[in-house]
Amino acid sequence: MPKPAAPEIMLRTLLRQVPYLTETDVGNFTALWQRRVGLGRGDFLIQAGQVEHNLYFVGSGLLRIYYPTQAEEICVGFGYANNLLCSFPSFVANRPSDYCIQALRRCELLALTRADFQQFVESNERFARFWRAELERVLVGRIEREIDLLLPEPERRLDRLLKRSPHIFQLVPKKYIASYLRMTPETLSRLR
Repeated sequence: MPKPAAPEIMLRTLLRQVPYLTETDVGNFTALWQRRVGLGRGDFLIQAGQVEHNLYFVGSGLLRIYYPTQAEEICVGFGYANNLLCSFPSFVANRPSDYCIQALRRCELLALTRADFQQFVESNERFARFWRAELERVLVGRIEREIDLLLPEPERRLDRLLKRSPHIFQLVPKKYIASYLRMTPETLSRLR
């Protein structure tokens, strides 16, 4: 089985797909991702109450983002290889996170500090454009997720997730998918 590409190579390859970013832009940006973070299964990237100081690029592994309550851990999202990840409200507002991010599998990530990220985006118009496009993509996804949660029928929530992200069922344990869909694991099994 071939060894996965190093996260730096994966990040560079991903950014090269953005047509308006130059090779210099990509090189300058990827050079800022100095710190590697390794997590074992069950390790936390961030816990509720901590302030998120970094943006992460997931090189390998799988993470869940959840909102802890006294009664349950409500899964609100996942982090996969080739994606950016952070506790976004905490990252933007520089305040304690309400969310936890936990590794479901062994993970390898790259970290970029908020200060380095903000300085780079403010000084590079093409990256500012890239970041706006990423935020718009994420916002559309969040709106779709909100619609999912408003649907009273669990089968419709499942159907929308299958259409939008069919790969999730190959990667994520069913109990976390059930939490994400706001149903019991038994309901998810019955509907599948």
